[in-house]
Amino acid sequence: MIDLHCHMLPGIDDGAPDLDVALEMARIASNDGIRLLACTPHIYPGMYENTADSIRLATADLRQQLVQAGIPLELTFASDTHVVPDLLEKLKSGQVPTFNGGRYFLLEPPHHVAPPNFEQFVFGIMAAGYVPVVTHPERLSWIEEHYAVFKTLSQRGAWMQLTAGSLTGRFGESARYWGERMLDEGLVHILATDAHSPKRRPPLLAEGVEAAKRWVGAEEAMRLVIERPEAILADLDPATVTPPPYAANKAAARKPGFFARMFR
Repeated sequence: MIDLHCHMLPGIDDGAPDLDVALEMARIASNDGIRLLACTPHIYPGMYENTADSIRLATADLRQQLVQAGIPLELTFASDTHVVPDLLEKLKSGQVPTFNGGRYFLLEPPHHVAPPNFEQFVFGIMAAGYVPVVTHPERLSWIEEHYAVFKTLSQRGAWMQLTAGSLTGRFGESARYWGERMLDEGLVHILATDAHSPKRRPPLLAEGVEAAKRWVGAEEAMRLVIERPEAILADLDPATVTPPPYAANKAAARKPGFFARMFR
């Protein structure tokens, strides 16, 4: 499996605080079946002033440490990029890293406040040739009032990334409900761990795949962690990649979450 969202680089954001913790996270990820992991620290002006160069160097250092520790985990890098007015300029200048220098990058909306004109902001970035991968929409406190925005964005070319733990209840029933609903409506492109620590938010992806299988089947569940992440890293044209299926009318056996059962 491939995990394209993880805060493992030591000491540069709110993820692993030091090398020992980073190595512990790497062991967990490798034992879970993750073969390649993207180090994606926050870029958040005024709080986490990371850049493409600093992230690249930190990833190279951690890669050497993994080799010395005998942990069979490949590393690449990008960033968990917050919504800021000058984001497009920073993408064009290379200050904000995309995956392997291509068109795909992680875009993190604010957790508790819907940014004004968010839909137009994303479309403006897409018009410049980039493909934003919107991180963990199911966990945003404002998703209920703005669900239609994420549905429109997904249907018009933005990609959506769910957190694997959302589908297992690690982030509460609300995140689980919205994650299941987005899967059911064919809006989700990839799963990732968004891991920050070994215990509270570990880099576990397999459990999310198993949960996703109940909604979209085994083949699509594996696309979420292999085929589409590979397409991102290869910078493939999104039009050539298998799109998410619309699963709402499928009769496959499922186990609905609390909210899904209640509303049905």
